[in-house]
Amino acid sequence: MKNLITLLTCLFILSPNLVLSETINELVERGGLQYMKFSDVPFTGKTMGKTQATFRDGKEHGPWVTYYDNGQLLSKVYYKDGKREGPWVSFKKYGTVFETFTGTFKNGVKVK
Repeated sequence: MKNLITLLTCLFILSPNLVLSETINELVERGGLQYMKFSDVPFTGKTMGKTQATFRDGKEHGPWVTYYDNGQLLSKVYYKDGKREGPWVSFKKYGTVFETFTGTFKNGVKVK
């Protein structure tokens, strides 16, 4: 048991790619960046729960997926360096597409 604890501690300390998972409610915004509560380091990692998002250096980066209480997909949007990138799709409560925000975004600006 002691060896297992030592091994897990070493893996935790030595893993530079460790991704933290929090809920979106455990993050706070300061100066346009997201931080874990009680931290002064911009959040890098993924959130879990009804809102699943990926952050890099405090900015949205990657898919941002939100779910209804019943587990169905509510919306899906992509971000790159904190700006919308690609299409944004919303779904009805029982899974069918409700609306696709027309156009594609590049660096947060609508290009189509």
